[in-house]
Amino acid sequence: MTRSAIVLLLAASLDYWIGDPWGWLHPVQVMGWLISHFSQWIIHNLYRPWERRLAGIGLGLGLIIGSGMAGWFIVLAANWFHPWVGIGVESILLASCFAGRSLRNAADDVVQPLTDGELEQARSRLRQYVGRDTEKLTAPEMFRAVLETIAENATDGVTAPLFYAIIGAFFPIVGSVPLALAYKAASTLDSMIGYRREPYTDLGWFSAKLEDYLTWLPCRFTVITLALLSGKPQKVWSLCYRDATSDPSPNSGWSECAYAAILGVQLGGTNWYQGVAKYKPLLGDPVEPITPTKIDQGLQLTRYCCLMWLVIAIAILEFSHLFPSLYIWHQNPILH
Repeated sequence: MTRSAIVLLLAASLDYWIGDPWGWLHPVQVMGWLISHFSQWIIHNLYRPWERRLAGIGLGLGLIIGSGMAGWFIVLAANWFHPWVGIGVESILLASCFAGRSLRNAADDVVQPLTDGELEQARSRLRQYVGRDTEKLTAPEMFRAVLETIAENATDGVTAPLFYAIIGAFFPIVGSVPLALAYKAASTLDSMIGYRREPYTDLGWFSAKLEDYLTWLPCRFTVITLALLSGKPQKVWSLCYRDATSDPSPNSGWSECAYAAILGVQLGGTNWYQGVAKYKPLLGDPVEPITPTKIDQGLQLTRYCCLMWLVIAIAILEFSHLFPSLYIWHQNPILH
């Protein structure tokens, strides 16, 4: 098995079985600290819109390129010790870019008290994972919030990093880790400063736009894969085309609508943020209510999507010697 295939398989396995070990320093924590530190400096020292826009571009490009380069150098240094040390470090770093286990744990954390009828505990736990107000949410609304979190974050938290990791696997001189970390940096920037409100309107404009562009292709591949897995691709795509285009986000609407269409539920509606009502377009048809079973099925869809991508990618990597151009890419002496 090629090195790239081994790394992809190990990273996916680590995320599935272990996730993010409690107490370990996570790359996203470092990214978050840097974003917070520099964004606060910009907010307190730059006041003109064009200054904040330029500073936001610098912060975005600096963190994205810096994260990718840091990952590349760490893997390169590990390879100097021993090839298997390099594989181990590369697999751990890549696993940190996937949030599959984290999504599963978050869902279980809220669903468990919900099924036991402990609504206050469920509201308190849900508050850790969503931005909406949870104090007055009913059980059905909390189930919807959990499924929306799973459906939205399936792309930017799981399949999009995997998409870029697979692309990197075909270019060993770059590798899976730099591209996955670079995407993770873009996603983290968007989640922290990519808001259409002050003081982030100008500062986060570039990061929000760039994340939209970087997520666009893996999001569409995710929707297509899920539609094929459902066995009813035409119906899923029709519902997505009908409803997802009304969502202000070019990606999250498509991702959420695909899950809604396959599971036969409806997502979207009115949410409250700091006491202010915000309406999101309705996605899918309310054929069935959202239940713990539907949430489990949603998580399962994400796993199946990733598994399909991994199987296809590893198969191509393993038979790359049949394709001269792919075979040349895998002769790089730095990483082999």
